[in-house]
Parts: sequence; C-alpha cells; structure tokens
Amino acid sequence: MTPNEIARVQDYLRRTFGNDRITIVPPPKRGAPIEMLIGDEFIGVVHRDEDEGEVSYDLHITILSEDLPPASAVPAGGKGKPAR
Repeated sequence: MTPNEIARVQDYLRRTFGNDRITIVPPPKRGAPIEMLIGDEFIGVVHRDEDEGEVSYDLHITILSEDLPPASAVPAGGKGKPAR
C-alpha cells in the first residue's frame, strides 16, 4: 500500500469506528504485513487486494482467547440473561 492509501484507510477506520487512536503502521520493508493498532495494542493486519482493476482493503482482526472475558460474564446470544 502507498502512504496515501494507508492514510486514507486509517482515516476511514477512525471515522467508521469513532476512534482517533486507530493507527495503520507502514511496514518496515516492502511486502511485510501492514499492522493496525489501537493505541499501543496490536489489533490485526490490513491487506490490499486488486481484482480486475477494482481495489479493496481487508482487515483481519486477531482476538486471543486469553483476552476474552469469562464465559459466565457474557449474556447468552449476546443479549439478555447470562449464559448458564
């Protein structure tokens, strides 16, 4: 991704998620993964895809199981009563 693309994707993500702490980090060398951070926390990687002249950007978010809350703290189905 070019520096201009990185800036545009970063601006899009900041506006979409309402978070100015989102940063897209240019890779140290060509071909290396392009990382997305929130503050100092690694969130995932951004990939550029071009197919038949159309460009898209994919965000792959990594969630470690150790970062998840205990199962009993999460409501069943994501709403309502806690899981049993």
